[in-house]
Amino acid sequence: MDKIAVISDIHGNIPALQSVLKDIRAREIHKIICLGDLVGKGPHSSIAVDMVNQYCETVIMGNWDDFITKPSESHTIKWHRDQLTYQQKNYLKQLPFSVEFIMSGRLIRLFHASPRSVYERIQPWDPIDRRLSLFENTINTQNIFGKREPDVICYGDIHNAYIQNFKGKTLCNVGSVGNPLEITQASYAILEGEYGLEETGSFSIQLIRVPYDIELAVKLAKESGMPDLETYIQELTTARYRGIKE
Repeated sequence: MDKIAVISDIHGNIPALQSVLKDIRAREIHKIICLGDLVGKGPHSSIAVDMVNQYCETVIMGNWDDFITKPSESHTIKWHRDQLTYQQKNYLKQLPFSVEFIMSGRLIRLFHASPRSVYERIQPWDPIDRRLSLFENTINTQNIFGKREPDVICYGDIHNAYIQNFKGKTLCNVGSVGNPLEITQASYAILEGEYGLEETGSFSIQLIRVPYDIELAVKLAKESGMPDLETYIQELTTARYRGIKE
């Protein structure tokens, strides 16, 4: 059986990324796919870009990876952009929108947020028609298998890991490595099956939670002088999204 680790939303949190990569190595998984948002929110976008580029076989674009390279008057965006080299910004610009492949007879498609945009946010509690729209083919998805729609979707973006099944189709969010918003542990997924097998075979998805040194991540954030420090610390220590009001 082949195993693929799928990570997403690192957001410059190196202690979390290191812990996840260590867990992946311990499981003897050699193929890693990243679903974007390498940068922003956390203090070390530059290191995250280099580590993801080194360890991940495939990397696709997230919303932060897209807008971090574009003109902005935001002090926060400018600060995070300034952490990146010219070469790293060019690397982010050329990331693909999606990736797809066959595993145990299933067409697997992976993207950051939706098949339409890196900015369209779809939650597990949204109306079912909206969640089912994640299986649609669009001009942005690869569609290398023609009009066939995917059997399995994996995405990131919402920092909230879950698996749902719809009449034989499977929807999976892999959560976030560096900025989880459910519990204060890094999250990623493992796909297990026979890669490239067109006949139906055994297949599974496993969601993994990895504890990491949050105190160190907070310490590094404080030392960096990064903007939005308090809201970032709140999210790391409580897994509560900064946009939620009491």
